Amino acid sequence: MQPKLPSIQECPVGRAVETVGEWWSILILRDALQGSTRFDEFERNLGIAPNILSRRLAHLTKTGMFVRRRYQERPPRCEYVLTDKARDFFPVIATLLAWGNKHLAPKGESILLADRNDLRPLDPVVVDAAERQPITLANAVVVAGPAASRLMRRRLTLLKAMNPDLAPAGD
Repeated sequence: MQPKLPSIQECPVGRAVETVGEWWSILILRDALQGSTRFDEFERNLGIAPNILSRRLAHLTKTGMFVRRRYQERPPRCEYVLTDKARDFFPVIATLLAWGNKHLAPKGESILLADRNDLRPLDPVVVDAAERQPITLANAVVVAGPAASRLMRRRLTLLKAMNPDLAPAGD
């Protein structure tokens, strides 16, 4: 386990990566969001070693992404049921899928996200809930929230890429 720096503990991105940033975890969540719930399903679909799968499922359960539920008594077997917290991760998976198709599919898209009713391909974008406008690097800035520490406030003022007033001309 990596030591936790205060700037990572306080940052929502740092906390998210600590919860789901290990690549097996993201693939397990991807499969769970598509209906997988059982250890053997994850093992078979992902080709993951059982010891690694056990550790990742334990971590995802401990961090509140899954709830273990017994589905068989003899021998005892549990399934991993998505929590609301895990279901809220779906837009991240959808965005990763779209980004991967755009930048990492030289032979074309092998998987598309589609509308459940008419199978029309969907093109996920991140939008502001109030204005319904796409959130882009050009129109967004990171600012300190009400719970930000002094250290976090200082760090945020120094971020040149997200603070146009500090960015050198021509960037």
